[in-house]
Amino acid sequence: QVQLVQSGGGLVQAGGSLRLSCATSRLIFSNYAMAWFHQAPGKEREFVAAINWSGRSTLYADSVKGRFTISRDNTKNTVYLQMNSLKPEDTAVYYCAADQSTTWYPQERVDLYEYDYWGQGTQVTVSS
Repeated sequence: QVQLVQSGGGLVQAGGSLRLSCATSRLIFSNYAMAWFHQAPGKEREFVAAINWSGRSTLYADSVKGRFTISRDNTKNTVYLQMNSLKPEDTAVYYCAADQSTTWYPQERVDLYEYDYWGQGTQVTVSS
């Protein structure tokens, strides 16, 4: 079956950087829009960033604009989230997600219910 396997994450001090990876298998990666969401304790899962099938279109939550960068490598079937200037409020479990779509409607990209497949989640903890 389709698999999204995440790596990266961990503990970092405020101002530091982390890179998350999400390797996919058993899907035609270039047919999928990809995204990252996060979920803090006691809160709902929230949109962080999304990227279209080609990598030419991206979308970010206001809280991470200018600090996080989403990218993809269609030759490796992998999506990345580079997180710089991390803040304690970035602390959460981060999930990658895949939606079989080659169209690009921002209102769909931020909606977690649009996504077909999810990674296992990885903890990111930013200490102050």
